[in-house]
Amino acid sequence: MQTKYYDIYDNKYIPGRWHLRMPLFNEGEGEGELFDTYRFKEGRVLEIERPIRLSMKPAGIALDFSHAMGIPIVHRRVVALFERLGLQKEVQFIPVEVEGQTEPWFILNALQVIRCIDDARCEDVFYWQLEDGEPDRVGQYRNVRGLKVDPEKIGDANIFRPWGWKVVLIVSERVKQAMEAEGITGMKFIEV
Repeated sequence: MQTKYYDIYDNKYIPGRWHLRMPLFNEGEGEGELFDTYRFKEGRVLEIERPIRLSMKPAGIALDFSHAMGIPIVHRRVVALFERLGLQKEVQFIPVEVEGQTEPWFILNALQVIRCIDDARCEDVFYWQLEDGEPDRVGQYRNVRGLKVDPEKIGDANIFRPWGWKVVLIVSERVKQAMEAEGITGMKFIEV
């Protein structure tokens, strides 16, 4: 039987939950400096030169898994679970400071991008065309609805982003079941 895979995403509909804001480099008092959040979707180890902080608005119940501008933010419980699962080579955990929190929090940086989208099984797949005015993007995915992946192309990966549609974070059924069994809060899953 083939492994199933899931889009793991932030459940925005939990009553009273926190909502994390844009990650900023910590510059002491006042506003911090923005940084390029897309580098957390490149599938590579990142060298972060300065501390990162997150504020929240509105404040609320802290969740073990949530997003800040599409970047997964996780509690140390998730880090410990991934270590027990032996996934250290598939993810990088980057420490962040979260406003009003003394517990450790981390950016979850997936270290693999896999070319695995099954265009034929997706609901809709749109590609960049010449007439879109982005000649360097022609032939790349512009939008993917009803994402489906080809498990044959994934190998033994447990967490990754799909090539061409890196706005999605995918986990194996093994990771999904472990997170649910551990009682990790904040995430939802859609089978892909």
